Amino acid sequence: MSGHSKWSTIKRQKAATDAKRGAIFTKIGNQIAIAARADTNPATNSSLALAIEKAKAANMPTANIERAISRVADKSVAALEEVTYEAYGPAGVGIIIETATDNRNRTFPEVRTALTKNGGTIAEPGSVAFQFTRSGVIRVAASGEEALMTVLEAGAADAVEEEGEIVVYTSAKELASVRQAIIDAGLTVSDAGLEYVPKANVEVADAAASEKVIKLLDALDDLDDVTAVHSNADLV
Repeated sequence: MSGHSKWSTIKRQKAATDAKRGAIFTKIGNQIAIAARADTNPATNSSLALAIEKAKAANMPTANIERAISRVADKSVAALEEVTYEAYGPAGVGIIIETATDNRNRTFPEVRTALTKNGGTIAEPGSVAFQFTRSGVIRVAASGEEALMTVLEAGAADAVEEEGEIVVYTSAKELASVRQAIIDAGLTVSDAGLEYVPKANVEVADAAASEKVIKLLDALDDLDDVTAVHSNADLV
């Protein structure tokens, strides 16, 4: 399965930096609030459990986590909704932008401005999404044939070793169970969640174009309402 790229590595490095300065707390808090709409109990809501685990990994204070969950019942706070935008970037790469917003009239202009300032354009709904599959993605801190066999035996649909870790792909509904099976097998899961995985990557072989794509993806990821950015760019 395709999907891992230079941007994946940059994004995780950026998330680590953002966590150090607390900038990531808003994004994770929105993810928790969205997940909690279905069920505020992480024991019975695997999406909420994963979001809380991500928050703890970023050293998000417990009070912030609890406040994000309680937002569901707070009628005085504007409700968050998930809005996904599709776009094209430099070199014709496809981009999926996930947001959590309490005001579409604020979020859409911010996304559009970030795109137009960095060589991108908003696309019609469905014109980019068909190039991606919504999948569970689990990153395992391990390498080698034995570890690969272990994650496949845990129920992974596919797995590939990338830069010293194993990237595991599952169906969306099997994400939680495969993740737990991997942990039960004694391996360390460094990250897990649902992502838009490209069916095929668009190779950006030119270094200058690659930098433009990275700059655009970075600008989108910096927006407070944006919870995730996915691209089919294969960057140099």
